[in-house]
Amino acid sequence: MPSFTEENYLKAVYKLAEAAPGSEVSTNSIAEVLQTRPASVTDMLRRLSEKGLLHYQRYRGVSLTPEGRQLALLTIRKHRLWEVFLVQKLGFNWDEVHDVAEQMEHIDSPLLVRRLDEFLGFPRLDPHGDPIPTEDGAMLRPRHRLVADLNPGEQGPVVAVKNTSVTFLQYLDKAGLKLGSHIEVVDKIEFDNSLEIRINKNTTIMLSAEASRNLFVAG
Repeated sequence: MPSFTEENYLKAVYKLAEAAPGSEVSTNSIAEVLQTRPASVTDMLRRLSEKGLLHYQRYRGVSLTPEGRQLALLTIRKHRLWEVFLVQKLGFNWDEVHDVAEQMEHIDSPLLVRRLDEFLGFPRLDPHGDPIPTEDGAMLRPRHRLVADLNPGEQGPVVAVKNTSVTFLQYLDKAGLKLGSHIEVVDKIEFDNSLEIRINKNTTIMLSAEASRNLFVAG
């Protein structure tokens, strides 16, 4: 089994590749995500390449092998299942679970993960609206629209967040926005692209352009 650090690298490569389909993942982008030096990334990529978990050519980026992709998806699956458990069963708020799940995702027990999935009722989405890979690596691909792309009069339920940082999730809590909230765009402000939105046909707030680029509605 790969080490904790190796699993984190595989997960980072997978997510970066998902964000830019069809392109190789660069060493610098991995270093930025993992907050480490490019030289350290290069050493780890060589090691993972030798283990057959990714394809690596210096200066040409990296891509996961089928085995590396499977391991990345398993780590993501465990992370997201633990987030569901922490929120639904232990009463954590959605801004409190990421760091705890980062530790728990490295537990190596297929039986535990299988039982956890069953205990939770086989959830398809985590508390942030991200899809949870199945045991065989399949993943639901919900249709989302960024709130930033909505025009006045358009509406829908909030289904996911793009930014899962503590500060952004706390911003949404303060604004009264959560998964399942129904929003309608009342007006788009030309000056800064901020939005006036109505939440649950009741409260009206101003949503910054940055926030609207990190919030998804169904569609």
